[in-house]
Amino acid sequence: MSKKLSLIRTPGFAWLWGGQTLSTFGSQISGIAAAYIAVTILNATPFQMGVLNAASTACFLLVGLVAGAWVDRLVKRKVMIVADLVRMIGIGLIPLLWWLGVLNIWQVIAIEFVIGLATVFFDVAYQSFVPVILPSDQIAAGNSALETTNQTAGIAGPGLVGWLLTFLKAPLLLIIDAMSFAASAVTLMFIKDNEVPKPKEERRPLHIEIREGLSFVVRHPLIRRISATTSVSNLFGSMMFSIFPFIFFDSSELGYSPALFGLLGSAAAIGSLFGAVATTRLIKWIGEGTLISLSAVLMGFSMLLMPLAISLHNELTIPIMIVMEVVNGILVLTYNITQVSARQRLCPPELLGRMNASIRFFVWGVMPIGALVGGMIAELTTPLTAVVVGASGALFASAFVLFSPLTRMKKLPDGPSESM
Repeated sequence: MSKKLSLIRTPGFAWLWGGQTLSTFGSQISGIAAAYIAVTILNATPFQMGVLNAASTACFLLVGLVAGAWVDRLVKRKVMIVADLVRMIGIGLIPLLWWLGVLNIWQVIAIEFVIGLATVFFDVAYQSFVPVILPSDQIAAGNSALETTNQTAGIAGPGLVGWLLTFLKAPLLLIIDAMSFAASAVTLMFIKDNEVPKPKEERRPLHIEIREGLSFVVRHPLIRRISATTSVSNLFGSMMFSIFPFIFFDSSELGYSPALFGLLGSAAAIGSLFGAVATTRLIKWIGEGTLISLSAVLMGFSMLLMPLAISLHNELTIPIMIVMEVVNGILVLTYNITQVSARQRLCPPELLGRMNASIRFFVWGVMPIGALVGGMIAELTTPLTAVVVGASGALFASAFVLFSPLTRMKKLPDGPSESM
């Protein structure tokens, strides 16, 4: 409890904590509402659903590396504020276009692309900002606290949107997400930090700075393994989850209600909350490297429950999906909190933005590829086939960390000088 109190008392962290909790709440709502709009209002095909999901993450592949170099040159908090304002305007356009009666699936795809572009800059700055406002010995606790409250907000979000969709039009719910981005921007404005832009005389050509970030990730023996597992898992996972809303909502497939979809989201958030709360203790009990490997392996096996539940299509389908979401939620958080905290310690401060951008390039850049491939597989064969391929591939992603020194490492290095 004393650690959490010290975090709250750390200048700036309480504002970051509160703002990101509100933003996560809004994003939980829009994630369901946008998929529901695409399938039930705009009659999107499986391939269009793949394109929609690809659009939201394509910028990690297209501009992720450049974003990292720019974030290392700029004040990270200001980058996050601008990104939040862009996302607020973007998500607010969807209900406006719907109200005007001109909304179509390709407009939603274009808007998701712009929001994805802003998200690239926000995420790179966000992961690089925590070490700016917290000392190194509080980074893991800070990440855990952020994830704990974010997932707490996520428990209410999906269930609430499922209930709201019973009497409100889905586009109207996106206004909540627009307001949450505005709230995040305002809270960031209240944070006072000592970061200053990188002096122009210290800046080198952009391609050299980008290469330094890439080189650090590729050459670091531990970060390289973690990045490979996360990339392969995201590639195949995006095949599954890009097509899942179509399977869930479409009457020719499962044809379930938004309320049940919200229930699954709440189940995932409950699991994530347990994972966020338990990670610090699990690290002490199991060890950092071992926890990363174990989480990755079990996560892969949990993915196999998805095609099983869909193929049954009976009274066991939803219970199996709930179990999968809870288990997967726990494992995603134990994996992410541990490996992100380790990365933040292992990287020199001047490379944080480029390191995070390089990793985002690898681990998020594959997601639009997976979404497009998943959409094509679903269109050419069946949606269930895309889910089976995705789940099978995700299982083998853990091999990179499982068969590495990480599995035997109880304690990972504390700083860049100890890591190589």
